[in-house]
Amino acid sequence: MPLTRFEKNLEDSTALLEKNGLAKGREKYIVRVAAPEGEKGPRFYLEGCGDRACLRMNSNSYLGLSFHPEVIAASEAAAAAYGVGPGAVRFISGTFQPHVQLEKKLAAFHGREDCMITSSAYTAIMGAIVTLATTDTIIISDELNHNCIINATKLARVKEKKVYRHLDMEDLERQITDSIGQCRTLLVVTDGVFSMRGISAPVDKITEIINGFNSHFARDIVLLVDDSHGVGALGATGRGTEEFFGARADVLVGTLGKAFGVNGGYIVSSAPVIRYLREKNPLYIFTNPITPPEAAAALKAVEIADSDDGRARIKHLREMTDRFTGGLIKLGFETIVSEHPVVPLLMRDTEKVNLMVRNLQENGILATGINFPIVPKGDELIRFQICADHTLHDIDYVLSVLASFPK
Repeated sequence: MPLTRFEKNLEDSTALLEKNGLAKGREKYIVRVAAPEGEKGPRFYLEGCGDRACLRMNSNSYLGLSFHPEVIAASEAAAAAYGVGPGAVRFISGTFQPHVQLEKKLAAFHGREDCMITSSAYTAIMGAIVTLATTDTIIISDELNHNCIINATKLARVKEKKVYRHLDMEDLERQITDSIGQCRTLLVVTDGVFSMRGISAPVDKITEIINGFNSHFARDIVLLVDDSHGVGALGATGRGTEEFFGARADVLVGTLGKAFGVNGGYIVSSAPVIRYLREKNPLYIFTNPITPPEAAAALKAVEIADSDDGRARIKHLREMTDRFTGGLIKLGFETIVSEHPVVPLLMRDTEKVNLMVRNLQENGILATGINFPIVPKGDELIRFQICADHTLHDIDYVLSVLASFPK
């Protein structure tokens, strides 16, 4: 059956994205990675870029564990022992020993009763919200929450969906008080770290507000925090936003694909919550888990993160973040100061963002431009991400390149 008109419509839509400077374009892929050498961290070689080595400043691998020899060895040993794929979903025959060991380790790492690993953090948050919300639930969400939370909220069959102004605790409290008598359960959802700007949600203030109104709801106010960018990157021991603010969520979603450097997502909570999610969450029940080698690698990564080596990496990560943020300010650029290794360079113009990203790549620096509609118009930025395998030389080189660009 010909799809001429359908394809023409898609082509026109794609062309409009390109015209407006919003198209992501064809992906350039990494063909080779060079190990750290001398004063330089790892370098990456892209398809079509010849022998030009690139410094990656747009990676979520905050602790630099993707290339850790013990993590690689754990993956290889598990592949030899269990094969490279799970072969089935968890409740059939897809649960392997590394999955169970990893869940126990993550539950202990976060001080929770139980944990459920998922194929990704995106499916973790989608499954958690859709499954825990009911037709007698009102969801209240921060207006700048991640796309996964937005889409999960759209899919959830709830009584009402509300949005509070970004990090506005007075508006959050207003939304809660307006919901009294309107539902049995209130589900408050927020990112732990807002990934475009590296700003953290004040979990301590949010929990204080929730505790003040919880008695008004027959089945409680439940706080769900997606701390995918916080875990491993915030807190003295890498426990994320909860450790940073000295507070804790009822349901915490994390990822294995950022600071832990592997792949997959997870949910930690009380034993009854996790048991219910295993029984009812369709994105868990009908989706293959991460592979046994990935689970074994992630287990080793969590062990390293929760060690003297991990804490040294967190300390170095913070030092490199402070150096880069301070360097941007000295150069006269607009940024946002925080302890998180996402460091935004606010350009506030799509054309300027795209030009800067091209100039950086020509100088062997990979950074990501973030434009509307991912961020509101006027908030366009370049997101730099600092990792523990960045060196002083790496940070200073990027700053020296930026120094040659107009502010």
